[in-house]
Amino acid sequence: MNKFDIQHLDLYYGDFKALKDINLEIQEHGITAFIGPSGCGKSTLLRTLDRMNDLVEGCRIDGKILLDGKDIFGPDMDVFELRKRVGMVFQKPNPFPMSVYDNIAYGPRTHGIRSKAKLDELVERSLRGAAIWDELKDRLKKSALGLSGGQQQRLCIARALAVEPEVLLMDEPTSALDPISTSKIEELVMELKDRYTIVMVTHNMQQAVRVADKTAFFLLGEVVEYGETEQMFSQPRDKRTEDYITGRFG
Repeated sequence: MNKFDIQHLDLYYGDFKALKDINLEIQEHGITAFIGPSGCGKSTLLRTLDRMNDLVEGCRIDGKILLDGKDIFGPDMDVFELRKRVGMVFQKPNPFPMSVYDNIAYGPRTHGIRSKAKLDELVERSLRGAAIWDELKDRLKKSALGLSGGQQQRLCIARALAVEPEVLLMDEPTSALDPISTSKIEELVMELKDRYTIVMVTHNMQQAVRVADKTAFFLLGEVVEYGETEQMFSQPRDKRTEDYITGRFG
């Protein structure tokens, strides 16, 4: 079952064509990695999946992105609702300057949840979901800015989980973290894939090998190759993919 179906997608920033005829099917409940050199379009495509590129001046999009068969650019797609279904975790942990509890409760509150009992339950479930409840349960009232980088990033994942999304987009979620925090996030992502559809941009090819079921290789705004991760890294079909993953360029 496909969660996203991307059809003939072109994206322009002004006159610059950043994405060229992208056709991708992203399966439900699994991890799809986007790899490729800097500036090749992988983060641009990721940010198109929850329409964050709507906020970029001069951005224009042709083609379709279907989420469960419905065009996310269609007139009956509510962007607020789309962003509830499709959560985002950024490269640098960006906790709000408020308590751990309020960071997690922020999203549910904006979606109208007021009951303290319900919020308490969501906060605990989200922090458990992000494998950080035991570390933070006695610090819920303390500022999130006092946490370590790795804890902040897991808090941001918990914050994304709190609005009960179906999809998690992750834009290089470990690039600002040390190796131990990175492996914790990778373990977490593997645990989450049974319940969520995860799309992750990574510049770390070993990370794609470790966590992703499928991988798409981007070059100059195009998808050069897309398929099962193991197959792509052991027997790439395209010479450019092979050159990239063996380190001959990029």
